[in-house]
Amino acid sequence: MAKMGRPRNFDREQAVEQALHLFWQHGYDATSLAQLKAGLGGGISAPSFYAAFGSKEALFEECVQRYLATYAQVTECLWDESLLPRQAIETALRQSARMQCEDGHPKGCMVALGVMSAPSPENARVADALTQSRLRTRAGIVACVERAVRLGQLPAHTQVSVMATVFDSFLQGVSILARDGVPAQTIDAAISRLLRTWDVAASITPASPHSKA
Repeated sequence: MAKMGRPRNFDREQAVEQALHLFWQHGYDATSLAQLKAGLGGGISAPSFYAAFGSKEALFEECVQRYLATYAQVTECLWDESLLPRQAIETALRQSARMQCEDGHPKGCMVALGVMSAPSPENARVADALTQSRLRTRAGIVACVERAVRLGQLPAHTQVSVMATVFDSFLQGVSILARDGVPAQTIDAAISRLLRTWDVAASITPASPHSKA
């Protein structure tokens, strides 16, 4: 009797990319083994699936690492000190919004959407890498604001965490806008308006302690 194996046309790299799109669109818990098998194509059986990927959790972790190494790189500019702080934040916002709205993959950001499609408590550990990625992006925005204060591009009295939260919250919210079909051009224009927050803060000179109220 012939041994049951992977279908002859099984392409593992392509299968991981297809699985990534399913997890990106539906989240970990809501993506069933049946959906994964159907999405991978080629009539892959359950034994073949486990032989190729080990488990659903292992496949998800591999997909997350692929996402972080590719799509999520749009915000790595936050750590590029050859860019001025405001430029680094603007670049991250515009690149991320463009990626989240483009065709060819699910809309939104898998890292941000991972919060809303978080695994059940017993599976929560599988989302750790997404959580760490959000923390890294947030820290990058904070680092940009801190650098701007240090360079004198923002006033010394700037509330760093508050200013950083303005941009971080917008960035997280882009995922919902993209999922709801808000055009990329509209989001890009909103980014321009949001950046005025920085420009206004940069133009404010604190009052002299000797000035009259």
